[in-house]
Amino acid sequence: MHAIQATHASKVYRRYSRRHQFTTLKSALLSGSLTRDLRPDETFAAVRDVTFTVPRGQTLGVIGRNGSGKSTLLKLVAGITKPTTGTVDVKGRISALIELGAGFHPEISGRENVFINGIMLGLTKREVARRFDEIVEFAEMKDFIDAPVKTYSSGMYMRLGFAVAIHVDPEVLLVDEVLAVGDEGFTHKCLDKFAEFKRRGKTILLVTHSLGLVERFCDEALWMDAGSMKAIGDPKRVVGAYITDVEVGEEQLLAAGDAKAKELSTVVSPDEPATAVLPDHPIETAEGPADMFRATEGRWGSREIEITDVQLYGPDQQPGHVFHSGDQMTIRIALRSPVENEDFVIGIGIFNAEGVCCYGTNTSIEELKAVRIFGDAEALFTIESLDLVEGTYKIDVAIHKLDGYPYDYHRLLYTFRVKSRTKDVGIYRPRHAWRFSDSLAFDRAGDEA
Repeated sequence: MHAIQATHASKVYRRYSRRHQFTTLKSALLSGSLTRDLRPDETFAAVRDVTFTVPRGQTLGVIGRNGSGKSTLLKLVAGITKPTTGTVDVKGRISALIELGAGFHPEISGRENVFINGIMLGLTKREVARRFDEIVEFAEMKDFIDAPVKTYSSGMYMRLGFAVAIHVDPEVLLVDEVLAVGDEGFTHKCLDKFAEFKRRGKTILLVTHSLGLVERFCDEALWMDAGSMKAIGDPKRVVGAYITDVEVGEEQLLAAGDAKAKELSTVVSPDEPATAVLPDHPIETAEGPADMFRATEGRWGSREIEITDVQLYGPDQQPGHVFHSGDQMTIRIALRSPVENEDFVIGIGIFNAEGVCCYGTNTSIEELKAVRIFGDAEALFTIESLDLVEGTYKIDVAIHKLDGYPYDYHRLLYTFRVKSRTKDVGIYRPRHAWRFSDSLAFDRAGDEA
C-alpha cells in the first residue's frame, strides 16, 4: 500500500504583473482561480506533471538544483498548498519539517511553542506533556526552553523544530534541507533517528543536497529539474546521472568564463600583424607585476612570442574544464613566433580559488634548454594523476626569456574544477591507504543494516 502518491500533480504560480496587481479575492472566488485569466508568460509552473508513488515504509530522496521545485513538491505532499492540477494523496499522520522555525511564535517561550506545535501536528495536550522532557532532551535545549524563541539562534530553532516533528511519531515524515544548519553531532543524532524510523516502517520524504546521504539512506531517489521529474529509481543510478548533468552545466559555465576572461585581457587585437609587437616596436605591457604571487588575473608581455590558445584535455583526450580527482589532465599551449628565437622558457602554475599556489614549474626548472622556436608551435604538459581535492582551480601559462622578460603571460585566465566523492580538505590528495590492527575495526558508511 502506498503512503504517498502524486498523480500528474502541477503547481502554477502567477508572476508579478502590473496588469493584474489589483486582482481581488472576490474576483478570484468568482472565477475559481487566481491564474485562469493570465497569459502563459504571466505564470510559471513550480511543479509540472509529477507522478510517483512511495510505498509505506520506504524513504524517497528528492534531489535537484536550487529552484527545481523540490520544496514546492514537499509542500504539496504536506498539504500546505494544493496542486493546481492533478492530485497528491498521503495516508497516515504527517509531520513536516520544511521551513526553519515554521509555526514558532517568536514572542513566547520554547516551552509554549512545543505545546502549540505538538497540538497543531495532531497530539493532545496530555500527549505533548508526556513527551515534553524527551523533546527537550533531544533538542539539547534544557537551559533555554523557557526563553522567548526570538532569542534563539538558527541552530536552536532547527533543533527544537526537528525534535517536535519526530516525537509526534508520524507515519510520514517530510524533511527539507534543514539539517545543514545543525552542528555535526546533532546531524548524526538526526540520522540515527531516521534509521530508527526506517526500522519501524515509517515513510520518509527527504529533500537534500547531500548526495551521499541519498545513496546510503534512501530506497529511491527522485531528480527534479525545472519543475519536472528528470528521473526516479535506484539512488546510485539517479545520483550518478544528476552529477553528470551538473558537470555538463559546470563545463559550459567555466568555458564561457574562460572565454570572457581571455577576451577582456587581450591588449593587442588578434587582427594586428605580429610585426606590431616585435623588438623594434616595444609596448608598455612587457613589464609584469613585481610580486607574481599577489598579481590579479590578466595578460601582459611583448608578444614577440605569443600564446595563441590554451586548452585543457581529460583522459578521454577531449577538451574540458571539469575533472575528477586522480584523472589525467593535459594542458595544450599553442604558440606563435614570427621570427626564429632561441631564448625562451615555457611555464605553468596551478592556483586554488584562494590564490594559493598549488604547483608551478617551467622548462628551465626542469633543465630543458631552449634551442629553437619559429612559426606555429605547440607544447603539451601532462599531469598523469590530478591528485587535488575537490574545488575550483586557476592556471597560469607563460612564455618568457630566461632572465624573466615576459613574451606572453596569461595570469589566472584558465579555470578548471576538480570533483570528488570524497570530501577531504586542503589542496593535495596523496594516494593513500588505511591499515588497522586486529583490535581496531571500522564499518564503511552505508554498510550497516
